[in-house]
Amino acid sequence: MAQRQAPSDLTAAASARAGRRRLSIVGQLWDGLLIAGAFVGLIVLWQIATTAFAIPSYILPSPLEIIAAIAGDWLRLLQNALVTFGEAAAGFAISIVVGIPLGVLIIYSKWLQRILYPLLVASQSIPKVALAPIFVVWFGFGPLPKVLIAFSIAFFAIVVNTVVGLSRTPPEMIHLMRSLGARPMQIFFRVRVPMAMPYIFAGIKISAAFSVVGAIVGEFIAASSGLGYLQLVADNNFQIPLLFGILVLLSVMGAVLYYIVVLIEWIALPPPLRSTDTGQGHGTL
Repeated sequence: MAQRQAPSDLTAAASARAGRRRLSIVGQLWDGLLIAGAFVGLIVLWQIATTAFAIPSYILPSPLEIIAAIAGDWLRLLQNALVTFGEAAAGFAISIVVGIPLGVLIIYSKWLQRILYPLLVASQSIPKVALAPIFVVWFGFGPLPKVLIAFSIAFFAIVVNTVVGLSRTPPEMIHLMRSLGARPMQIFFRVRVPMAMPYIFAGIKISAAFSVVGAIVGEFIAASSGLGYLQLVADNNFQIPLLFGILVLLSVMGAVLYYIVVLIEWIALPPPLRSTDTGQGHGTL
């Protein structure tokens, strides 16, 4: 019989695991500080360069001018940002609801693999800007065309990563589950889905940024509100600092959606299965 581990050995192993966790947390904090320091350093250099070389604000506004433009027009920026965020979030949510089941169907249907999947890949060569006027004709000037354009850009990365993740399940694990008498649904939910989750979350994180792009594309074509519409107004009025301020807000918006997904992934998956550890991800505009 195998001997039971002594309490001292268990204590030492637990202490070693706790030490590794502390080192990991310290390392993550240090990486975060380095990134924040690099970002602040870049902003400082930007401010120094625009001041030292007297660069006109209509060519490259300084960070202080951009901050002043945001602060001076914050209410209008907030109102339009909420419109764009709503359109992007709606398109993002629909892309998840449609993309994941579609990826599952493609994996389990040879017919869809041979016919639909190549069509989905080919459809990505169509510029989404070309689809925007068609959606406006079909669905009017309301938020629906923007939501659909955000969906059309965002969902493909989710479909591709779902297909890739489900197809990467080791055959040995499937054979083992079958030998134990597991039914197909049990194999799907207990083996294939957990193995595919890193890929699926990677696709969702890519789509989070793409959904903001889609909403802006739709607002460029036809809109009376939103940050894309406000960009056109600022450009026509030659308000370059405000134009850069809108870009900052769009970056923040994409980052918010992205890190919401990261938080959900961190809560839902154990560390070995998180896509941030695997580095997987496939997507395209």
